[in-house]
Amino acid sequence: MAISHDEVYKKVQGVLVDALGVDEDEVTPDAVIKDDLGAESIDFLDISFRLEKAFGIKIGKGEMMPDLSNNAELAQNGKVTPAGIVELKKRMPHSDFTEFEKNPTVDNMSKLFTVKTIVGYVEGKLAAA
Repeated sequence: MAISHDEVYKKVQGVLVDALGVDEDEVTPDAVIKDDLGAESIDFLDISFRLEKAFGIKIGKGEMMPDLSNNAELAQNGKVTPAGIVELKKRMPHSDFTEFEKNPTVDNMSKLFTVKTIVGYVEGKLAAA
């Protein structure tokens, strides 16, 4: 039986509430995981593990939130290159790149990672299974 968008959203919301200790009403579709919900680097690993358990999926390292900083073709001098933007769009098709493309720094990559992005990512993983 397929899981609905609302069911995926509610489960993701629950994972984020538990992992980050935030209130349910803070976990809105456009909430940025780092900026709005206060996630730190270690939290992303915890979130990945919790999503794997909640949905019965496997999330590879760097799959949900790619790290481009060690690849000179994709990021140079703290900026994401045009090739890097293409790669991010391929790996993160559920993210909105409108604002990011105005200032594509490695530091701003975290702004691409919203609740909506996680929901879309999980839905993609479930559809591929």
